[in-house]
Amino acid sequence: MQSPSMYLTDIDAYGCVLVYRSGRHGFTQYIMGQLVQIAKDFFKLSLNVKVLEKASSASGPKNYVIVTFRLNYDNRPYMLHKSRKESFHRSGILTPFSSELLLDLFPFCLIIDENMNIIACGKRFLEIWKGKENFFDKPIANYFRLRRPKGISFTWKNTLNLQSVMFEMECNRGIENFNEITEETNAIAEKEDARASSPQELKNILLKGQMKYVKDIEAIIFLCSPVINDLEDLTDQALFLNDLNPHGLSKELVLAGWQHNSKLEVMFDSAEQRSDELDKNYQLLESWKSRGDDLLYSMIPKTVADRLRSTKFSVLTTCEAFDSVSILFCELVGLTSKTVKETMVVVSTMNKVFSCFDELMDTYHVYKVETVGQVYMVASGAPERTPLHAQNIADLAVAMLDEIAKLNVKSTIVEVKIGIHSGPAVAGVVGIKVPRYCFFGDTVNTASRMQSTSQVSLSC
Repeated sequence: MQSPSMYLTDIDAYGCVLVYRSGRHGFTQYIMGQLVQIAKDFFKLSLNVKVLEKASSASGPKNYVIVTFRLNYDNRPYMLHKSRKESFHRSGILTPFSSELLLDLFPFCLIIDENMNIIACGKRFLEIWKGKENFFDKPIANYFRLRRPKGISFTWKNTLNLQSVMFEMECNRGIENFNEITEETNAIAEKEDARASSPQELKNILLKGQMKYVKDIEAIIFLCSPVINDLEDLTDQALFLNDLNPHGLSKELVLAGWQHNSKLEVMFDSAEQRSDELDKNYQLLESWKSRGDDLLYSMIPKTVADRLRSTKFSVLTTCEAFDSVSILFCELVGLTSKTVKETMVVVSTMNKVFSCFDELMDTYHVYKVETVGQVYMVASGAPERTPLHAQNIADLAVAMLDEIAKLNVKSTIVEVKIGIHSGPAVAGVVGIKVPRYCFFGDTVNTASRMQSTSQVSLSC
């Protein structure tokens, strides 16, 4: 399970704005309570939390919830400390230098404008570029794919808010356009890659670094370097040792080999893959559980099924005596068959009629007990007791007659005989395999006799 992420966007003397992002839904009120309690226990602050905006963002198979909170509290001491710190830095302003020097220090850096277009890059990056077209003033998403942080849109706003986070971007060296890749082009690329004499030329390069906003040029600089594990990987990337950043420990780490780092990277990727598989399995489990519930509720009333789940007793505990229920039997009349073809017509007709009856159950708040042959049995007043059970059953009978009259069944005349009776009954789950919720008593027998002796298309 991936942990949620939080970051601040606007900070002032009276509080700040917190953006909460998570793949788990329904935790908004919980987060609000946690923030209030943490502010009280650890920082002795009186915190007031309000929800400014609630949205969702899809990233691959996952759907993330994004909640923007406004945290109101006394933030004047922090703002005072921040202003003093900024005034100290302003007092020691360094001499301005040209951007060329910056591009020399970071030979793989990128400069991005507000429209997320590439406006400049380091000199070494130009040397490894294999594309036929110029990438300046082109969207960065055409040639770069964001790998980390995961689950966010690569936009100007998100990049500004996540300057303290390490970014990893995969560059295709201009060989293809990430926004125009299709299954056909992928298949062609794989074939060409298999035939190529030097496949390392097509290998994407991974850049890792930090995003920094420069106010003077109103742009973001991606201060990065290529991720190289050892000298062999350096050759595969068509790079030289002198191509790496002149500062830091990049060259020393490559010479020494990142054995430990490689193992950790593999373990981290493996853990992320297992986490994704766990999420998919969890979603699949929920889907099958929902299907199982639907199947169970089609055989047993929901209230009875939930009672069986919550207790460890036998099915005999579901048996109840009801003082007054209404039972309805509806028999289809005129359906005869002598050949296999006629039998198939009868089965199709019964399915069409009974499916039409099934759609009426929730409308009139009744429970379908079972179908035996051409007989359809319905009850009202159990397992959910209601004083209007007789009215519900009578309304259902009239609706059944109306639906039969509207039903268009080819080459078959469908008529029904309906019987209704009200009185006491006993109901409960019977059986272990294919259990059913059954009704017992004279009320059931009387309703059945009323149906068998009634006239066609007339309720009694």
